[in-house]
Amino acid sequence: MKPAEITCRGLTAIRSSSPMIHHITNTVVMNFTANVTLCLGAAPVMAPCIEESPEMVRFAGALLLNIGTLDPGLVKSMLSAGRVANDLGIPIIFDPVGTGATRLRTNSARMIANELEIAIIRGNAGEVLALSGAEGKVRGVDSRDSVEGRIEFISSFASKSGSVIAVTGVSDIVTDGNRTARIENGHSLMGRVTGTGCAATTSVACFAAAMDDPFHAALGGLVAAGIAGENAADACAGPGTFVPCFLDALSALDCEIIESRIRAELLQ
Repeated sequence: MKPAEITCRGLTAIRSSSPMIHHITNTVVMNFTANVTLCLGAAPVMAPCIEESPEMVRFAGALLLNIGTLDPGLVKSMLSAGRVANDLGIPIIFDPVGTGATRLRTNSARMIANELEIAIIRGNAGEVLALSGAEGKVRGVDSRDSVEGRIEFISSFASKSGSVIAVTGVSDIVTDGNRTARIENGHSLMGRVTGTGCAATTSVACFAAAMDDPFHAALGGLVAAGIAGENAADACAGPGTFVPCFLDALSALDCEIIESRIRAELLQ
């Protein structure tokens, strides 16, 4: 299938099944990513507390783990819910925010990746490289690195980890070690507001809850977020109005828009 067909099938599946996405995520983006979930057609639940997260995940189509506002208790809840998700075959989507910036973040991210079966890891280049054990350049939670010249390394990391790796930046790369895709959709305004990377992870999680193939889910989720970002940039007056326009663009997204705006290709 071509990337446009993959994305259209995924979006249609989300809106026909309305899967629940269980978020254990950071407090900075919680409201925004809940609305991203709704605008794509899925149902969000934010349940970070360890006393209920393992129970709540039983109702989910996907579990999203995001370490943006990290504390050790949150990691314990992620691991507890993640083990239940693994037992039930519920896909886990992991956003290793800021990995490489501090020892706590790097060690926590590696613990999650090592102890759980992760369907998809979505991060920027610095985070993914740091998670893999390579030298990723991260300042705070922002990447100072790129995937250029490192696609083969990231593909190898996907094969070794057993996870689909989705790296976002000026260009996005998705790979499972055998298949690789490049996505060019997106807009520079997406880097000027908080939470658009987390929104991309949420989009991927929605697609993963509705599709059997994690590679297709990562591809479709990033294409959907990228196209919505472009359409929002066309409609907004600047960063202050970008977020509501982005939500509107996600809600309005359909197969006609996807087919007319997609800039993605399968590399192998």
